[in-house]
Amino acid sequence: MLSRVSLVHLELLNDGAGGKPTAGQLLAVAAGVGVATALGYGVYRLLQYRAAQQPPSEWHRVGEVSDLWIYPIKSCGAVRVRQFQCSPIGPQVGFLRDRIFMVVKSADGKFITGRSHPTLVLVQPAFDAQYERMTLSAPGMMDIGVDVKKLLESSAPGSAEVWDQPVTAVDCGEEVARWLSRFLLSEDFGLRLVYYPLDRPTRPVREKNRIHRLLTARDSGALHDATSYMLVSEGSVADVNARLDKPVPALQFRANILVKGPSAFEEDDWKWIRIGDTVYRNVKPCTRCLFTNVDPETGVSSPEQEPLTTLRKYRLKPGLGQSPVVGMQMGIRTLGAIGLGDAVYVG
Repeated sequence: MLSRVSLVHLELLNDGAGGKPTAGQLLAVAAGVGVATALGYGVYRLLQYRAAQQPPSEWHRVGEVSDLWIYPIKSCGAVRVRQFQCSPIGPQVGFLRDRIFMVVKSADGKFITGRSHPTLVLVQPAFDAQYERMTLSAPGMMDIGVDVKKLLESSAPGSAEVWDQPVTAVDCGEEVARWLSRFLLSEDFGLRLVYYPLDRPTRPVREKNRIHRLLTARDSGALHDATSYMLVSEGSVADVNARLDKPVPALQFRANILVKGPSAFEEDDWKWIRIGDTVYRNVKPCTRCLFTNVDPETGVSSPEQEPLTTLRKYRLKPGLGQSPVVGMQMGIRTLGAIGLGDAVYVG
């Protein structure tokens, strides 16, 4: 069926030629129809995308915040807090920021994680009252301090890699490098600790994540895998544990925000989330890897590959392969602060 514009074109062709239009003229009209259709569809998709970026005008309460965690070193221990500020690169309290440090190989600057080095979770950070100095502890090791404020002010940035993407990174020095190498490798060398000194994300969306059309470069955080905020519900954790012989703590899913109130996996379908004066967009389901099997108390990966084995039986999603989903990854859209007990609204 020809569009109104195309019919007008045909009428003009007929009037101008005094007879039937030629094959060339008909092809020109057909091309015009195709261009008009493509433009119309493009405008429709653009309007649809813009609408998806607008927060809702109505919200309903689904629960409240029951726990908050910040993981200052990628794959290492968590710092439990009562509240945090929500910055463009993730949760923060002073210089305590989420995934702002990571352990890298001395040879090439590529990061290591709990997938290959599960005992990373036993490296436990703690911060002073001013949230300016970090102390690291680990089994069998003397504590070591890192002056984060001084580090940021005095060191020249270099570079490292997160999933083959280059990032700006400040080296944290020989002493902590030797400490980490001794604990993780039983050697005096081999690893370094680096720090992300910027206050904005700099990495593009990883190629494997481009199927999630709402995920943007502004959501990539500091040294995060995909986004700077992750949420899971107590109901989802309870559902997983009901299927396991040995239950796992909520901390094993390494979320920033734990919510009580929603039923199991209800968060899968949330589009917008409001907590306190912050607003987030659900941009990606949180897919789970081998690190999910690592016990945060012992640093040992489950010999039975649990809970990942059980999750693969009922939490796989189309297009995501063999990576089951628990929780969601969020992009922040309105900055602010959140705290324990804050109501959680969705729209």
